[in-house]
Amino acid sequence: MLVATVLAVVLLPAGAVPAQAEAKRSVASELQRLQAAGTLDPALATRYRDAFTQARSTLKKLHGYRHAQLKAVIGNVDAAARGGRFIPSRLPATFLTLQRNRAWWAAAPVPAAGQRMTFSGSLIVWQFYPGQGLQIQWLGTFGKANALWNAKGRDPELRRLLDEALGLATQRAGGIAFEYLFRFDGGSPPWVSGLAQGTALSALSRAAVRLKDTRYFDAARSALGIFRTPPPSGVRVATPAGAHYLQYSYAQELHIVNGFTQALNGLHDFAALANDPDGEALFAAGEAQLRAELPGFDTGAWSLYAKPGVESDLGYHRLLRDFLRGLCDRLTGDVQRAGSGVPGTAPVGGTPAAPAVPDPALYCDTAERFTADLTTKPVLTVDAPATLRAKAAGAVTFTTNKVAVVTVTVAKGSAVVLRRTARMGYGRHRIGVRPAHAGAHTVGVRAVDLAGNAAEATAALTVLPARKAPKSRD
Repeated sequence: MLVATVLAVVLLPAGAVPAQAEAKRSVASELQRLQAAGTLDPALATRYRDAFTQARSTLKKLHGYRHAQLKAVIGNVDAAARGGRFIPSRLPATFLTLQRNRAWWAAAPVPAAGQRMTFSGSLIVWQFYPGQGLQIQWLGTFGKANALWNAKGRDPELRRLLDEALGLATQRAGGIAFEYLFRFDGGSPPWVSGLAQGTALSALSRAAVRLKDTRYFDAARSALGIFRTPPPSGVRVATPAGAHYLQYSYAQELHIVNGFTQALNGLHDFAALANDPDGEALFAAGEAQLRAELPGFDTGAWSLYAKPGVESDLGYHRLLRDFLRGLCDRLTGDVQRAGSGVPGTAPVGGTPAAPAVPDPALYCDTAERFTADLTTKPVLTVDAPATLRAKAAGAVTFTTNKVAVVTVTVAKGSAVVLRRTARMGYGRHRIGVRPAHAGAHTVGVRAVDLAGNAAEATAALTVLPARKAPKSRD
């Protein structure tokens, strides 16, 4: 396991020098080390060495953009070896990624940025990340598994996809994890995502019931490890209310609410379908924190993607709305099954008290507000100064209550003297202006939000004559 590997280095006696530190680690030496330790089959070690050699040989034949993509993938594999991160369970995904990229960049068309794809004989979803090549997209893979679960007559594919995915899982945080093996947004591999792992919990738990195969419950139970473990191995950040589950294990300070919400949906599915007390406890800790956190992600007119203050784009606003609807539906079902009909209460009387059912109203109501935001015009207020002076620097200010593409126009009669267009977040904004001529002007502001709703506001502006330059004294 990754944790055990780290501890083995940290806990050496003072002054001792690890044998691996005396010689530079490499892909070949690390594979040899695992083979010598009896943890890697010799035939598999040979296959991995050959794959690395072939990838480097292919790289020499490539140029430009293709060379850069394969070089990055090879670099990630090499960095994992040099960093002592070669463990047997990580190698299947590592070298499959290397092989896919070698074959692709040698002959296949250059994909569009963000393009997703699958390969013949496989159901795993891959995505192109410019500068990092093709990478396993775990969120897309388990989203596909959930879609197969929703479809009719696709159970054989669901089983095949999950079995393939489990064969690429890594031992991490005391269980299994679906790791991302590339650099992303400041994070170095290998890292994990509460969003992707939560989606995996839903797919595995649903499949366990549908396919009548408890192996998938066992896998989901093992996948709880990252939700118990703090970063960077896991995604759990303890809070006074409970726990926040990170979207990215490398970014402890970045709290992304859509990923957190989906992690809870996955934990809820596992806890409910497997009747698992550990899953229930992990869900309860996260739900208590989301209940405390969620109001801070609602501006009253739009959602925040992350704190502090980053508004969602249109896709993420809708995604958060959908995840909240999912949590609303799950908790509403819990209330109905509890039989009390009263959220947040447990049966009373001669039977032992059952755990309180969380009130779904916060999640249901917030999802409804976020839906209303999609058809509600921005609210604009223009705060033009009473006067400006010609040929002198000044400014007009305005306030918008939601992220929008804003155009500010200053005109003197029919003559436009200033026009600025930019995407701006909610709050107060200031636009500099230096009018050339005195007279009556009009300030106009038009805001079009991300869903296409438009609003306009105007204000009058008086520009006084320019100050006369003082006469010089000879």
